[in-house]
Amino acid sequence: MHAVILKTWFSGEVTATSRHYVDRLFDPDPQKVLQGVIDMKNAVIGNNKQKANLIVLGAVPRLLYLLQQSSSSDMLRTECAVVLGSLAMGTENNIKSLVDCHIIPALLQGLLSPNVSFIEACLRCLRTVFISPVTPVQLLYSTPDHQTVLFNHGAIQNIAPLLNSSSPKVRMQALKCFSVLAYENTQVSMTLVNVLVDGEPLTQVFVRMMQRDKPIEMQLTAAKCLTYMCRAGAIRTDDSSIVLKTLPCLVRMCSKDRLLEERVEGAETLAFLVEPDVDLQRIASVTDHLLAMLADYFKYPSSVSTIADIKRLDHDLKHAHELRQAAFRLYASLGSNDEDIRKKITETENMMDRIVSGLSESSIKVRLAAVRCLHSLSRSVQQLRTSFHDHAVWKPLMKLLQNAPDEVLIMASSTLCNLLLEFSPSKEPILESGVIELLCSLTQSDSPALRVNGIWALMNMAFQADQKVKMEIVRSLGTDHLFRLLSDPDPNVLMKTLGLLRNLLSTRPHIDQLMGSHGKQIMQAVTLILEGEHSIEVKDQTLCILANIADGNTAKELIMTNDDMLQKIKYYMGHSHVKLQLAATFCISNLIWNEEDGSQERQDKLREMGFVDILHKLSQATDPNLCDRAKTAMQQYLA
Repeated sequence: MHAVILKTWFSGEVTATSRHYVDRLFDPDPQKVLQGVIDMKNAVIGNNKQKANLIVLGAVPRLLYLLQQSSSSDMLRTECAVVLGSLAMGTENNIKSLVDCHIIPALLQGLLSPNVSFIEACLRCLRTVFISPVTPVQLLYSTPDHQTVLFNHGAIQNIAPLLNSSSPKVRMQALKCFSVLAYENTQVSMTLVNVLVDGEPLTQVFVRMMQRDKPIEMQLTAAKCLTYMCRAGAIRTDDSSIVLKTLPCLVRMCSKDRLLEERVEGAETLAFLVEPDVDLQRIASVTDHLLAMLADYFKYPSSVSTIADIKRLDHDLKHAHELRQAAFRLYASLGSNDEDIRKKITETENMMDRIVSGLSESSIKVRLAAVRCLHSLSRSVQQLRTSFHDHAVWKPLMKLLQNAPDEVLIMASSTLCNLLLEFSPSKEPILESGVIELLCSLTQSDSPALRVNGIWALMNMAFQADQKVKMEIVRSLGTDHLFRLLSDPDPNVLMKTLGLLRNLLSTRPHIDQLMGSHGKQIMQAVTLILEGEHSIEVKDQTLCILANIADGNTAKELIMTNDDMLQKIKYYMGHSHVKLQLAATFCISNLIWNEEDGSQERQDKLREMGFVDILHKLSQATDPNLCDRAKTAMQQYLA
């Protein structure tokens, strides 16, 4: 989002010179490109406006491209790294933009170059990027490129024997190295399963390192290794090393007598371990009163805290928010599938109040974790009807949606989609709070996930809504934008937009009114989709919209007077996919229904076009639903 805001800060003149700098990076003459990069370097030194402007104009991807091209001279590559380093010296937004453009893997790759000045420029730039608080440090090890470089240079074979070193420090460093190598890396994890250390499988060495008599740091890091291997698919989730060793070890790390950072890492790692697996969620939720243990994360440090060391207390007060973040993360993972666990979580003392205050904490990470937890619980019909309503969680959620980074917006808007389901008591107050404008603005986001959530929420809102709400949605979205969404490159956006249209076109007066004002455009959109290369789901949803239009009193004339559309319906009645045959037959059924004005004329026209013969054929179909639907339609002719 910041890119859009930045553009409005600068006068046209600065933009023009900045654009000139960027244009020179594309010159076919390498000498001119080099001079352009050098001039750019001199222009950005100490000039934050210029830096921000160049980023908005797309300088970063081009500089990274030049830096990675083997055809670029060493001097050009070095100057590119210097300019990127200078851009990184600007604001935190600059750093975010650089990280989003995947600057880190590109610079790490640069470290393999034989040229010393280029390596130094890459290292300086990396240092600037990693000093910033907005850069996730694990990026340094967890970029697959870097893991692969280490893997290809024999890191595993060389480090494994060190796990049996006589020096505890060496053992610990070797273990840490395996945890960063295995993180989200299937290739490394699959290899680790088969590694032997002095004849013993590596996984057994890790299990041994989790024993209670081992140093806490060792237990925790070994548990991380096994967690990452399990998440990468190298160890089954029902393997005893996970269920009987890793999971209990991580639960132990969450107990009150552990240090703050151990409790944080224990909970974060456990959240990651159980996230995709409902059986592990169930086991964890009943191990050592974990749910109650996590409630203590919010009461820290307590007045009766046994921390004697004043320095420690000071450190812990500064980091107490990390405990809340970790607890929310773990609650979110535990409650993501099982209704009973969700109920237990909401019944844990003051839980809903804690989530509500978490949504407005100053730390962005806590807000994100709190909204993740809320999203997890919002998948429960029971909770939506009870605790969500009692605590009016929609209010802080709406506030969170006003201005937040994309990852918070994505979670918050997903949660809002659930709060707008028809059985949710929060739906009414949310509607009255002016949410429609906000959702419509989400549908214009560059992020496909936000576009999907915005349109999904509007779709839920339009379900069985009164005419006033529907017209407000159409007005706020704007018909041009609504039809743009129908040609969105993301299939999920397209599906949800069709769902919205289908909900808007339900109940006769609504169908007739909307088709009266926008019929031409809607019919055009339907035509384009039925003619295009789309999935069965998309075409089915579109035919269902057409069936709704066919159910209108005046709206059905838009189909009857459009022979091209009738031919399309005929084509889909003979389609190889039964779902599409059903939907197309439903359209015809609505057009010829007896009790309605003009049904005789419509029946005659469709008989002439050969529809009765098709219905007759479909009434002998092997699919029972299709057969019934065709027979019901045929009966209209007999009545």
